[in-house]
Amino acid sequence: MLEKINSPRDIKRLTTEEKKKVAEEIREYILEIVSKNGGHLASNLGVVELTIALHSVFDLPKDKIVWDVGHQTYVHKIITGRREELKTLRQLNGIAGFPKTKESDSDCFNTGHSSTSISAALGMARARDLKKENNAVLAVIGDGALTGGMALEALNDAGWSQTKMTVILNDNEMSISKNIGGISMLLSKLRTKRTYSKSSDIVKKVVLKMPAIGKPIVKVVRRVKRSIKQLIIPKMFFEDIGFRYLGPVDGHDIEELERMLNISKKLEGPVLIHVLTKKGKGYKIAEQNPDRYHATGPFDKQTGKSKKEKKKDYSKVFGEKLVALAKNNEKIVAITASMKDGTGLTEFAKQFPKRFFDIGIAEQHAIGVAAGMAKGGVIPVVPIYSSFYQRAYDQVIHDVAMQNLPVIMCVDRAGIVGADGETHQGTLDMSFFRLVPNLTIMAPKDFKELENMLEFAINLNKPVIIRYPRGGEDEYKMEKQEKLEQGKAEILKEGKDLTIIAIGKTVARAMKIAEEIEEITENKNMLKIEKEQLNKQIQSKTLKEENEMKKSQEKKNKTVEVINVRFLKPIDKETIKQSLQKTKNVITIEDGTIINGLATAIQEIIIQENLQDIHVKNYAYPDKYIEHGTVEELEKRYGLDAKTILEQNLENP
Repeated sequence: MLEKINSPRDIKRLTTEEKKKVAEEIREYILEIVSKNGGHLASNLGVVELTIALHSVFDLPKDKIVWDVGHQTYVHKIITGRREELKTLRQLNGIAGFPKTKESDSDCFNTGHSSTSISAALGMARARDLKKENNAVLAVIGDGALTGGMALEALNDAGWSQTKMTVILNDNEMSISKNIGGISMLLSKLRTKRTYSKSSDIVKKVVLKMPAIGKPIVKVVRRVKRSIKQLIIPKMFFEDIGFRYLGPVDGHDIEELERMLNISKKLEGPVLIHVLTKKGKGYKIAEQNPDRYHATGPFDKQTGKSKKEKKKDYSKVFGEKLVALAKNNEKIVAITASMKDGTGLTEFAKQFPKRFFDIGIAEQHAIGVAAGMAKGGVIPVVPIYSSFYQRAYDQVIHDVAMQNLPVIMCVDRAGIVGADGETHQGTLDMSFFRLVPNLTIMAPKDFKELENMLEFAINLNKPVIIRYPRGGEDEYKMEKQEKLEQGKAEILKEGKDLTIIAIGKTVARAMKIAEEIEEITENKNMLKIEKEQLNKQIQSKTLKEENEMKKSQEKKNKTVEVINVRFLKPIDKETIKQSLQKTKNVITIEDGTIINGLATAIQEIIIQENLQDIHVKNYAYPDKYIEHGTVEELEKRYGLDAKTILEQNLENP
């Protein structure tokens, strides 16, 4: 039946039983694609019936659905005419794993980060009212995202304003890691009262028609209902702030979902429908391990095992080193914004439960509470993904850096992360952190240097940024590990003709490029020598004359200096200045944006130190949002791969 679904109109024509059949086929189709391509599996399997019901009741694109985060929109994409395109999911030039307005007019708003949907939907509803239009606006948000401050701010505004809109609370008791906090407790209480979903409007209208006694009865019923609600569901949060609350409703019962959605259409003001779903529904392995299958690479459908061998990565190295440091320093605490597993803190949480704090999806609060803890005399370590640190920028500036507090902010997934695309690429962190006074910004070249930097940061007693990429270190091994000194770069290789300055994961690439440039130019010069020997019949010359000729040619061999900058801030001006004065040629390589990162820092040194006749080439990502694709594909597309840099610098470095 799935092959007959090419638009929401096709869904509307089906009977309930046919929709159930389509739901089964959609699950199988998504499982087939994600097992090959990777992607967000559990969340999509959990919203199949909900998405079918939404498209059965509402009319897109006239009606607007804003999906919070947006990783659960595979079903929506299938129903809105992108079934075949889904086979290219997360591939270069293929369909995105998140809503994209450029893909379809049924995607009304681009999302990728948590807790934004209610704000966007409220804005759309207000615009609709100002233009005197008549369409429904909905936000679909998970219970984990509800812990985000932005979502709570939006609920507060929407409830007070009484703007007509609907919030679908997709409650699966799981975000990326298990939900925690007061909101989670509230929802647990709400789940216990499944029958509190019936609207009293119909009953109220009937009773009011009773002569003489109608109004008094309604008043009594209201008081009784209120008392019962307070007993069964303490502090009816949603209704108290102005929402009509419907639910909880079984999120896998299409008929009941459609009934609730139709009720919401008739109600004035903001409505919240509490939908209970099971993450990973229909695939037992994902149901039992929803966090493991939140986002996954390609895997075997039968066993659930990954098709790629799991290798040691930066997050794991960070977590192991932090545990080792914490054993010897009781002041060390760890804070996560609901990303314990993803950031490598699982073992820390087990070994030091009283020193581990999961504060939910609330990055601003994470940095704010870290600042308070630092002020109280402990050493907070806060690993957050690069693209999520954007959400806590004010707290980094105002609460941490301005007070010069010793908070260690670890920027995981820095640089290109690949298939999740523009909302998750970590290309901006060096640029925006570099603007902040008092910050020390570091990036390790390999696992060992990450360990050294973490230990250095613990002892520095200042606010520190340590950025590191997703995945493992480069296969190129660098034995040299100079002791870390504040603001001191590391010269990994000396040379006279070209300086390559790199940071973080690009340092290994710089070393490979340097060695290949030297090897290729040396081979070319050897060929020249051999030709000259042949042409001039060098055999007849003396051994002394031959050696002198070879020495003369060796002087023409290009040698390359490689600097591991280590500290973007404070940057080692003196080491860089001396190298540039010697070679007069410099290449910078970084896995961030071209603006205000390493390239800008080197240009500033050239200007400030009044260095003359320096030839500069910068390799970084352009001033744009980087699309999805594998890391290797994107590096090649934007000229950051070793082959491209080598080819461009062989003849005239």
